[in-house]
Amino acid sequence: MKDLTAAKQYDDALNLPSLFFDKADEMADTPFLWSKNIAKRIWESMSWPQVARDVQNLAKGLEAQGVKAGDRVLLLSENRPEWLIADIAIMCLGAITVPSYTTNTTENHLHVINDSGAKVAIVSTDALLQKFVPAAAASECNTIISIEKPSKKPAQGLQVKNWQAVLNEGRKIESDIRERAKDLKRSDTCCIIYTSGTGGVPAGVMLSHGAIICNCKGAHDALAELPNFGNEQEVFLSFLPLSHSYEHTAGQFFPIGAGAQIYYAEGIDKLLNNLAEVQPTIMTAVPRLYENIRGKVLRNAEKTGGLKEKLLMNALELGARHYEAPKSMSLGQKLFNILLDKLVRKKVQARFGGRLKAFVSGGAPLNYDVGLFFIALGLRVLQGYGQTETAPVVSVNRPVKNKLRTVGPALVDVDIKIAEDGEILIGGELCMNGYWNNPEKTASAMKDGWVHTGDIGKLDEDGYLMITDRKKDIIVNSGGDNLSPQRVEGIICLENEIAQCMVYGDRRPHLVAAIVPDFEALSEKGIDTNDDEAVNNAIKAAITRANNELSVIEKVRKFVLIKEAFSVENAMMTPSMKIRRHVIVENYGEELEALYS
Repeated sequence: MKDLTAAKQYDDALNLPSLFFDKADEMADTPFLWSKNIAKRIWESMSWPQVARDVQNLAKGLEAQGVKAGDRVLLLSENRPEWLIADIAIMCLGAITVPSYTTNTTENHLHVINDSGAKVAIVSTDALLQKFVPAAAASECNTIISIEKPSKKPAQGLQVKNWQAVLNEGRKIESDIRERAKDLKRSDTCCIIYTSGTGGVPAGVMLSHGAIICNCKGAHDALAELPNFGNEQEVFLSFLPLSHSYEHTAGQFFPIGAGAQIYYAEGIDKLLNNLAEVQPTIMTAVPRLYENIRGKVLRNAEKTGGLKEKLLMNALELGARHYEAPKSMSLGQKLFNILLDKLVRKKVQARFGGRLKAFVSGGAPLNYDVGLFFIALGLRVLQGYGQTETAPVVSVNRPVKNKLRTVGPALVDVDIKIAEDGEILIGGELCMNGYWNNPEKTASAMKDGWVHTGDIGKLDEDGYLMITDRKKDIIVNSGGDNLSPQRVEGIICLENEIAQCMVYGDRRPHLVAAIVPDFEALSEKGIDTNDDEAVNNAIKAAITRANNELSVIEKVRKFVLIKEAFSVENAMMTPSMKIRRHVIVENYGEELEALYS
């Protein structure tokens, strides 16, 4: 009955604002959004009714600034309650949210403003505002609503208004925003999310209300298999950028549909502390986070040594066997494995708050060994798959049948088809409305209602999707052999000393690589990270170890080190390729080619 009720909720939803307002009525005065008060060092909450009031007042305030249906409003902010409030308020007017990444340069911002035609922007901090103002001044975006107080007067011609002032202005206006929002259609575009994909200039993906609602329905259906899902108010810890479609759907609108609480993490550097404080029940993240956690756990165990290290290794070995081949375990191994639940696994789980029902992994391929590491420690990781063009989730593993080598079966109401050349095609309400201002790109990506993903894959006997490669990223060496760069990069990145890797070698005799070292791991091993020779030797040793797991044609012969251009933090915060391939080739192509001379 619970699943049928949830499905009906999404089927009956007129649009995203209506989904939110209906859920706010249902949840009454329960807590909804949480953020850390830095001065008091305590978490403070906003209730569902408080958020609903702010959404309606901000919508009226935005309308007073001239925002109307169809207008694009740029949103530049880190994850915080105001992000959600602004997003839904914009949509209430029939306007379109245009998220801009906090990591964008002024040039990036200018492209998004000019391409989208946004004339109003909402910006959170003074630091983000100062980087954004030059772009606004060079464009037709002449109104900025600043959540925090600016440190400088705006450039001439720019109007910067205070967030609270706009809310207060809206509070004085008599208008039934909620009733008006009911006129929005599910097929209407509600946001434009810019994604660079694998090529140059970022393109704006137009997503409809219905596309995101379809995603939420599918996610709810899949996670309903979790123990006690929905029997208590679920708790999400949001840390991936809301400007990405993954967190926008899975970390914002899905929690809304599930009536959950959302805590906004303070940042990557405080993520583990926040996990212990918040005790989330569900968390979405990208593979880099899991790789990072795995590396830290193994390094700490190696440092500690003795019985603790031995017990952890036993838990990993027996936990992996219990997942892969439970019938092969002897009675003694089964009993010892149960004992390890208390001695090891519960302690590890406590570091993540102790209530976690599932980690959901998406945005990039999850290495099998990394997923198995968490499963062996009693932490459920459900790998999924999708693209911004599909709002974004297409498939996800099920709790009752979690197949780590796959990305799970299609979500409910989603169709997956494999083309003759192996390309994965997606159909359903989740598909984008197209690329903003780019009919040619839209026509090449969407044909007869199917999104052509550019990914190669197959469906197994259970209908679970297996991704084998990117259609355009397959490397064909000079000997005519086809190589999967994702497989090689995944194995290399399992080495603690390596944070990021991109292999290179199309039409060349062998592979070379661009490597970003994990300087934290190197420091913990006593290596002076300012000593180039020492760092180089450590990376060389790590690649030698990784090469032992690779076939002859997959082995990496030489490498270049990238120390500053692509930080580990940016890689973790970008649910896409670990290093954007085209950017690396553009900036380091000559150095990579020089390795062949």
